[in-house]
Amino acid sequence: MVQRINKAAVLGSGIMGSGIAAHLANIGIPTLLLDIVPRELTDEEKAKGLTLEDKVVRNRFAEGALKKLLKQKPAPLTSKKNLNLIQAGNMEDDMEKLSEVDWIIEVVVENLDIKKKVFEQVERYRKEGSIVSSNTSGISIEAMSEGRSEEFQKHFLGTHFFNPPRYLKLLEVIPTKQTSPEVLEFMKQFGEDVLGKGVVLAKDTPNFIGNRIGTYGLLVTVQEMLKAGLSVGEVDSITGPLIGRPKSATFRTLDVVGLDTFIHVANNVYEKVEGEEKKIFEIPSFMKTMLENGWLGSKSGQGFFVKKGKEILELNPETLEYEPRKKLKSAAVEASKQAKGTVNKMKALVYADDPAGKFLWSILAPVLTYSAELLGEIADDIVAIDQAMKWGFGWKFGPFETWDAIGVEKSVQKMEAEGMKVPVWVKEMVANGHPSFYKEDEISMFYQNGEYKPVPQNPKVIDLRQLKKQGKLIKKNAGASLIDIGDGVALLEFHSPNNALGLDTIQMINYSIDEVEKNYKGLVIGNQGKNFCVGANLAMMLMEAQDDNYFELDMVIRNFHQAMMKIKYSAKPVVAAPFAMTLGGGTEVCLPTAHIQATMETYMGLVEVGVGLIPGGGGNKELYIKHLESIPNGVQFDLQNVANKVFESIAMAKVSTSGEEARDNNFLNKADGISVNQDHQLYDAKQVVISLFERGYTPPIRKKVPVVGETGYAALLLGAQTMMKSGYISEHDYTIAKKLAYVIAGGKVPFGTKVDEQYLLDLEREAFLSLIKEPKSQQRMQHMLLKGKPLRN
Repeated sequence: MVQRINKAAVLGSGIMGSGIAAHLANIGIPTLLLDIVPRELTDEEKAKGLTLEDKVVRNRFAEGALKKLLKQKPAPLTSKKNLNLIQAGNMEDDMEKLSEVDWIIEVVVENLDIKKKVFEQVERYRKEGSIVSSNTSGISIEAMSEGRSEEFQKHFLGTHFFNPPRYLKLLEVIPTKQTSPEVLEFMKQFGEDVLGKGVVLAKDTPNFIGNRIGTYGLLVTVQEMLKAGLSVGEVDSITGPLIGRPKSATFRTLDVVGLDTFIHVANNVYEKVEGEEKKIFEIPSFMKTMLENGWLGSKSGQGFFVKKGKEILELNPETLEYEPRKKLKSAAVEASKQAKGTVNKMKALVYADDPAGKFLWSILAPVLTYSAELLGEIADDIVAIDQAMKWGFGWKFGPFETWDAIGVEKSVQKMEAEGMKVPVWVKEMVANGHPSFYKEDEISMFYQNGEYKPVPQNPKVIDLRQLKKQGKLIKKNAGASLIDIGDGVALLEFHSPNNALGLDTIQMINYSIDEVEKNYKGLVIGNQGKNFCVGANLAMMLMEAQDDNYFELDMVIRNFHQAMMKIKYSAKPVVAAPFAMTLGGGTEVCLPTAHIQATMETYMGLVEVGVGLIPGGGGNKELYIKHLESIPNGVQFDLQNVANKVFESIAMAKVSTSGEEARDNNFLNKADGISVNQDHQLYDAKQVVISLFERGYTPPIRKKVPVVGETGYAALLLGAQTMMKSGYISEHDYTIAKKLAYVIAGGKVPFGTKVDEQYLLDLEREAFLSLIKEPKSQQRMQHMLLKGKPLRN
């Protein structure tokens, strides 16, 4: 059996196949992408005089898929250069190349006979010990391997990715009776550690876990919507974040998935079940008509919603005409919006005696009982089912966590009063004095077979919430906490609203460095919020500016600068662990650290110009230095070119679209790391701290920085002047650009002058304070706070 996967092959280059190939390329695995050979020439090929024997024609489908990868949104590739790791080919000329790969993933059309023929071919060419898997969304894995050799069957299993593979965390791994335990264990580990997935073991049943419950829940929602006489838009307005589901809610999600895909997945179950369950999986007639009309959703330009100009219209299921989008308004909806936290929002909604409450109860209760009925059939425990729904469908809570949130005993009483069938094991659990499916002691426990068992803990997952429960909190204020994460490493966690940086955060940074220098090996700066940090506390700064408290703002900036320098020159290593939105001040906290351990989905950028300012926490200086340090020793370079790149990055508010692009933009250097699995990020960062400490870490030597000075300042402004004259930027944009250019250039000094860091920080502080006094900058700040988007004034 293979001990590692050095090269892979994907058979089938549709959206899913090419997406899987892209994800493999993102993590550095060279991948062969094969598809069928076309049977007809296109008009374009005929015009070029090509024949069906030409390689460019024979590889057309796979080559076309590669071109689409560069245009798709959201982008399947973390960096366009990753495309070089994917080699296109076809399933007639290139099958012998399968002998070179360690993992072969089948992603062809969902037809058992076709899949079996493909595997017959695969067996002819694969090398012994290579792993073969199917990405089917519901066809029996066991049936696919019938007729294959024992050695093939030992290395065969299902690996069901969710679309898009780069972004969706769930990987369902489905073994057959013949799959070798070693192969299964290897793929679980590989899926988590290398692919960065949340791996769930599923049983070989129709649609496995995620799609079985997901399609059931969606079809129940459609049927209850028709019964209640609600509209598509009304349903979406209450089935999103109010109940812990994604913003795309129900029908917008379906438009993204594609109606054709959804109906195919639903029919998988419909054809294999009986009775009441079969009735649920029957597709409503209006959806069949939509399919016939080609109203498939985003891919066809219309589905349950269509965009006309700037307005989004919703489909009326009865008339099949588009109407203005509606929202469901009710007392329960308003009450839930006022409630704090998703659990309280759900409780306010599901027991409410009004249209919103009745509807949500009618769609949630069946999903809860259905999930409980399927326990043992689709998965061995409730944890796997909950994880599948959270990782595959973006639910905040899985079905059993949802049931706990609304109260098991109360909901079971209501279900039985309404004549619903509650699974016997759930009733026994409640009767035996167990009020919930999960309970929290020092560790998380889940209910199974009459007792509570520990939720399996992964040693690479650091749970800050649990550590705080276990008494590992060192110190806390309103903005941040310092936590002992073991092995002599401390962690600074931001937890203000949006993790915005304020004076309390700065105080905790200073305290943390002092404490770590005395008592710890090093410090990780990280958290487990929605985003790492979206910048400084904009509301606080605007309020101070409007009150003319410039002395106060001056002090805040000086304190921020001192804290960043304290991070940079700490005697013990400081490692930043940024993820998701890491903007403005969030990036500025990362840049001076000894090491950055980002994630694949880290979006870094100095975006202050969007609110009429420039970076005020040392970001201009640190990004400039990071660019200089990226140049190998002894290599001649153009200092003006470095200044130009930094100026452009900040002036254009460039934000990386991945951790890899953050490296391309010099927010990360070559030594900085990227964790593919975000759940492992804090563990990875902690290991870096330990490694640096054990190697005898010393802080960087304070050095002077060469700048472009007055002549460079003039060169930086040339482009901005041209853009203003052409109408691309406003006069105020140009005012900001002038201030930024002055800071990057290093002020009025000769080209090549070496200046110290404090000098550059003083320039930055003066420029920042002069801009925040500008009425137009204050207008931009206010607009961002109110509207959440930049104002161009």
